[in-house]
Amino acid sequence: MKYGVVILDGAADEALADLGGQTPLQAARTPRLDALGARGRVGLVATTPEELDPGSDVGCLSLLGYDARRNVPGRAALEALALGVTLQPADQVVRMNFVTLGPDAGGRSGVLLDHSAGLLRDAEGRLLARDLLGAWRAREPELAGPLNLVHGRSYRAVMVDRGRSLGAGLDCVPPHECIGEPWRENLPRGAGGERLARLFHLSREVLSAHEVNIARRGAGKPEANAIWPWGPAEARPLEAFRERFGVRGAMISPVDLLHGIARAIGWDSVEVPGLTSGADTDYAAQGRAACDALGRFDLVCAHVETPDELSHQGAWRGKVASIEAIDQHVVGPLADRLAEFGDAERDGDAEGWRILVAIDHATSCVSRRHDATPVPFVMAGAWVRSLVARRCTEADGAASDLRIDVGHELMEYFLHGGLARVRAKGRST
Repeated sequence: MKYGVVILDGAADEALADLGGQTPLQAARTPRLDALGARGRVGLVATTPEELDPGSDVGCLSLLGYDARRNVPGRAALEALALGVTLQPADQVVRMNFVTLGPDAGGRSGVLLDHSAGLLRDAEGRLLARDLLGAWRAREPELAGPLNLVHGRSYRAVMVDRGRSLGAGLDCVPPHECIGEPWRENLPRGAGGERLARLFHLSREVLSAHEVNIARRGAGKPEANAIWPWGPAEARPLEAFRERFGVRGAMISPVDLLHGIARAIGWDSVEVPGLTSGADTDYAAQGRAACDALGRFDLVCAHVETPDELSHQGAWRGKVASIEAIDQHVVGPLADRLAEFGDAERDGDAEGWRILVAIDHATSCVSRRHDATPVPFVMAGAWVRSLVARRCTEADGAASDLRIDVGHELMEYFLHGGLARVRAKGRST
């Protein structure tokens, strides 16, 4: 069997007045997704366990078959893996965002305006991270000595704390969960929170005068005028996907987190030029790469970040457009390529195929935050049939009798449900 997975990050949403009471998934023109819903099954999956916060680390691990409540790495550790950082058991790693803070006014703290500093460019983020680390070490040598700041992509970085000098019990708020709120009220707390806060305040001094931000101000772009710590984690192993499910996989994504997850579960990463988190991403290139990778792997996962980022911006028009582009340039070509592996139900010599299009979590264009509400998915292919044609939307998912209440069980159902472990022909090695 060949398997294709498409993750529409943050695509689920609430009904929007601007869309006449529809969600972006309902409003979007998605003929390829609709065709899959007509021939396959639409359902609802709870990707976020009750005791955890909704986010792509939890949601994507669930979709890929891993229980995020168990002994799994935190988000920052997964991103460090993607960046080639080797973590020791005594190390701690913290995710860092370059963010845009509003000015203080009337004796009150300014608010956090943008969790991504306007989707900072890679080259800008790399330069800011290098110079900020140098300033930390020059002005706070005792505090910054055991630390290393490693830039990832766009506004993302990780800070590695060798030997956990910051201390345990860090309590940090993700920046995308406090957009529009006073930033002082959301600074890190806990045993090491004061130390992290010192680095944060120093970043404000250094970054406001940096040449990158001088140029961004001149161009009318949001400034990366602070770095925000969150998501502390430590190194922990994950069971290999191939050992769990007998399938060899590959990941295609514009973000470090997903490549870190891939490395942690023993998948390959496929790098594709032109992929970004924003509306300027090359959807067609991602679709072509996914189709090509099917010749080398049993399962190919294409993760598209754009719907989530546009939700955090409150850009509902762009979110609808991104869902339509994913349908046209990623879902459509991947479904067509999978169909070339033949109908295993009718042809005993065909290898057969299945496709799963799923969402890791909902992200509201109104609140601009993640939500733990169960999300819709659609799967189609060999031995996947329904008597009712549905669209991959929140309402149709809720109306379906297919509900996965334990999110990490969806992958087993997708890979093996109804197959009676049929022989996979031509499996790559």
